[in-house]
Amino acid sequence: MAEVADTPGSLEPQARHIVYCGVCTLPPEYCEFGGTAKKCEEWLEAKQPDLWTRLYSEDAVTANLSTLSLSAQERAAKDAAKKEARAAQSEARDAERKAASKIQIKRVERNKRKHVTVLVGLEVFGLENKKIAKDLGKKFATGSSMTRSAAGTEEITVQGDVSEEIREWLLEVHGDKVPKGNIELIEDKKKKKADAAAGLA
Repeated sequence: MAEVADTPGSLEPQARHIVYCGVCTLPPEYCEFGGTAKKCEEWLEAKQPDLWTRLYSEDAVTANLSTLSLSAQERAAKDAAKKEARAAQSEARDAERKAASKIQIKRVERNKRKHVTVLVGLEVFGLENKKIAKDLGKKFATGSSMTRSAAGTEEITVQGDVSEEIREWLLEVHGDKVPKGNIELIEDKKKKKADAAAGLA
């Protein structure tokens, strides 16, 4: 059996270090396709100046543009402007939607003096209902589950009257995503006596 000599240029694979943009999460070479090219360029200049010089310096841009025809350069500039405008509109729509949305924390009376607390509207703020339900179950040592309402929206049901505590927990743990003014406490009581009186009238 022949011995294989270890050579310095052996075929062992080498790990590659790939940089991903902190804005669009694409590699910086592909940021122009993400729609936030200007923000990506600013991030790259601040965080990876060597890579920014290689991709966006005057020499690099001139070298890339020299390979394009004049009409292709104009099309590329128009396309980039359109993508940035679309991305800005999308961000503005998301911001408006978040500002108008409310997280409702309802205290619902079940029977006698038993209560449950129901949360609706977390997904608008980028929170995962299943994860939040699990976290709330652990936090309050009680039953907590994510279900779909009759209207088809996801809601979290937590056993017990913990609406104030949930509000404080949301602001403490997820205050960066959820503004204080967007949390609404609602009390949903069963009005048995009022319903019975209405039925007799």
